[in-house]
Amino acid sequence: MGTSAVRRFVLPLAALAIACVTLSACSSGGAMVAAGHVGTADGVVKIEGPLIGTDATLLEKSWSAWESANHITIDYTGSANFQEQIGDEAQQGNAPDLAIFEQPGLINDLATRGYVQKLPAAVQSTVNSTFPAQWVGYTTISSGDYAAPLLAKLNGWVFYSPSAFAALNLKAPATWSQLLTLTEYLRAKNNQPPWCEGFSSNASSGAAGEAWIDDLVLREDGTAVYDQWISHKIPFTDPAIQKAFADAGEILKNKDWVNAGAGDVTSINTTSTAQVATALEDGTCLLSLQPSSFLDDLERTGEHSTDVSPTGKLWAFMLPPVTAGSNPFTESGDFVAAFSNDADTVKVQQYLASTAWAKSRMRLGGAISPASSITPSDTPDVLLNASVALMQGASADSRLSASDLMPSVVGEGTFLSGMVQWINGTPDGSVATMIDGSWPQG
Repeated sequence: MGTSAVRRFVLPLAALAIACVTLSACSSGGAMVAAGHVGTADGVVKIEGPLIGTDATLLEKSWSAWESANHITIDYTGSANFQEQIGDEAQQGNAPDLAIFEQPGLINDLATRGYVQKLPAAVQSTVNSTFPAQWVGYTTISSGDYAAPLLAKLNGWVFYSPSAFAALNLKAPATWSQLLTLTEYLRAKNNQPPWCEGFSSNASSGAAGEAWIDDLVLREDGTAVYDQWISHKIPFTDPAIQKAFADAGEILKNKDWVNAGAGDVTSINTTSTAQVATALEDGTCLLSLQPSSFLDDLERTGEHSTDVSPTGKLWAFMLPPVTAGSNPFTESGDFVAAFSNDADTVKVQQYLASTAWAKSRMRLGGAISPASSITPSDTPDVLLNASVALMQGASADSRLSASDLMPSVVGEGTFLSGMVQWINGTPDGSVATMIDGSWPQG
């Protein structure tokens, strides 16, 4: 099925990225382009996405039995630069049949330009019966849905050493102020910075910083402010968002609290997640804010599989709220969108939207699905057991990462680069003004 997308004139990539301002506001923008028949059912469905290495291997393993039973070959290609490449491929008419996106904002941008196929009726029915309405809505524009949820991550886990905490008779903090007190106690007790953080991640450098801001805005100001921020009704220069930057800076910009052994504060921009994993495993640092998918990094960097459990080598607590009690959290996800609509492509997309596929992938470890009918026991990983339980128990307080829902020119552009500049010393207000200035007009 190779070059399966409809050929259209090539738009400047910047123009492609400014289509959507809010999650569902595209209906008032340019007219949606209705696509006809695209692709050929030739027994091969090409998929591209950002999953590489072990993630890609497990992805391919998860559908191998289904491929054989249904006589369809799924040809997956992963790239660390997928988010940058897919827009160009769509414009040039050589997009894959299906693509796995980490950012719904980019799917919505492409959909409003007519590149992405609306979900076929059969796939839509499967999506509606498999996933919570909140997840279905992330890629819904006006009356149409353009992607199916695939995998999920629970953000906001603070990884730590249970043995180190037990030796000092410490417990997980219940509030933000308690977290700061704990941080200073650990610094004084160990005479080194307790936190390690890394923003370096190829084209996604700065994404870990976005997660800090996303989590703090939601925890400090709740869903109402968070939702208005996503749609830019509240700008980055608003006092609520600026407070989140300031509070994140209490940890990330404090040389006495962050990146022992790596360097000063600016070393965050040259430190990778894999290096953070190594530092946690060897005890160089004691705390790090990471998503549930951090388990993959721990497994890749350790000589053996790291025991992540309440009594293991590492465990995690959720980044605490300002006030003890309810603790909202952010999630991230992968979504499958189609550039073709032939029978084979539709069949594969429908399978990937099913609970059967979700359970197949989860059994392999290292990943969870946002599907409603999964259970914590569907994954062998203890931290993912806890992640599933939290996700299914507090949906009203949860939100997808703001950076993923913002227009891609922001979420995958200026917000990312802004976090890198911020760590390098650019003032909070200057970063906010730069990001606000890039927001699509209309």
